Amino acid sequence: MNFSYLALGDSYSIGEQVPIQDSFPYQTTQLLRKKGIPMAAPEIVAQTGWTTDELLLQIEKNSFLPSYDIVTLLIGVNNQYRGRTTDNFEPGFNSLLQKAIAFAGGNPQKVFVLSIPDWGVTPFAAERNNASIALEIDGYNTACNSISGSIGCNYIDITTSQRLDALDDSFLAADKLHPSGKEYAKWAKLLADQIWMLLK
Repeated sequence: MNFSYLALGDSYSIGEQVPIQDSFPYQTTQLLRKKGIPMAAPEIVAQTGWTTDELLLQIEKNSFLPSYDIVTLLIGVNNQYRGRTTDNFEPGFNSLLQKAIAFAGGNPQKVFVLSIPDWGVTPFAAERNNASIALEIDGYNTACNSISGSIGCNYIDITTSQRLDALDDSFLAADKLHPSGKEYAKWAKLLADQIWMLLK
């Protein structure tokens, strides 16, 4: 029996600007297969530009399996990009996390939240207020970490290293905003290592 994986999010989950096999859900699946974990292809419900409320709306329209062995959630950058406050973000994020837990058969340990990348450090944002963006992203991620931890979900920080990598073009896609497959590989390694501990 293959293990099932549902990835919920935005452009970072679909791998905007890179081949689908370079996205972090697909790279995670491949890493787990190499470790001997029989994984089905990931099911991805995500779209570039989605906020928490747009993802919630799409979830209501989709059909899903009765449950999944693994669920990932990476959402919020578009809330921040549109100028919404952390207080505005938290209720929607919490609702998504509750849905993710339900998709995981009610087991929060099967839910993995990835931190929101800092787009302000990319060349795309060269004319923006980088310090302000960083401060707001940090606030969002603090909320993600706190809410996730309070209900027993896993939280993975990819932002710290992503900020350093964004100075290297090889870690960026052609639009100089989204990550390349090389950056997603780092996220996939962190995620696969934690999933392997759960499923082995």
